Amino acid sequence: MKRRLIDGRARAARLRAEVASAVQEMRHRDGRVPGLAVVLVGSDPASGIYVRAKVRACEEVGLRSELHDLPDHTTEADLLALIANLNDDPLTDGILVQLPLPPQIDRARVLAAISPDKDVDGFHPINAGRLATGQAALVPCTPQGCLMLLQDEIGSLRGLTACVIGCSSIVGRPMVQLLLQQDCSVLVAHKFTADPAAMARQADILVVAAGVPDLVQPDWIKPGAVVIDVGINRVAKPDGSSSIVGDVSDAAASHAAAITPVPGGVGPMTIACLLSNTLQAARANGPKNAASHAA
Repeated sequence: MKRRLIDGRARAARLRAEVASAVQEMRHRDGRVPGLAVVLVGSDPASGIYVRAKVRACEEVGLRSELHDLPDHTTEADLLALIANLNDDPLTDGILVQLPLPPQIDRARVLAAISPDKDVDGFHPINAGRLATGQAALVPCTPQGCLMLLQDEIGSLRGLTACVIGCSSIVGRPMVQLLLQQDCSVLVAHKFTADPAAMARQADILVVAAGVPDLVQPDWIKPGAVVIDVGINRVAKPDGSSSIVGDVSDAAASHAAAITPVPGGVGPMTIACLLSNTLQAARANGPKNAASHAA
């Protein structure tokens, strides 16, 4: 079977263009542009790269971004105070705290401190609850991007069987909720599942977000299934270099009707959905204080 590669970069470019057009319309209609505050605590190299990419993406679509770069020794109290100020700031429509955080800071306490209406990562318990009960919510960016790719590839997902491998609060759990909302029958496999391969073989849609290089082997995939590989794993080569691989092995990928490549599949959609979430939060915030929002 010849597989199709699902082009996440192209889909992300279309979503970015839609956001850029809507931002321009908001600027002309309301005299303001959406604002995103990005908070980076510490000097983790990967986090720095991700934050710079997010800030650059904001600039490219016309969003106003504000970076708060805090040192490693920042206290939890200081971070919570900054979040409280951003919650009250009418110029700030979205707040993103880059993870991971230094060990002296409680991740759950920080994420819960962000206003649910400004929680563009979609990690606040209230947004998780809204999503689980079918209410309008800010949805975590990666699963939202996965759903968009699936809808572009398949169309209606109603009646299909989906399997999600991995049950993190960032990807797996919200992915399950989104698939249920599309009227899929959803199976969930995790590290304690006795036979994840047997579960995966039932799926018309397979979303793999386990963080385990080459976990999924050929006999895991139902012929003709559509596969979304969320994994981004750096593995060492014998010559001392490294490469980026997904959670789905190359041999397994050939069994799918369509699959996202790694890199170039889900990753670009994550940042594009962050921009879309910021726009969504700004729309909910309304045109108030338009003069002070103007760029």
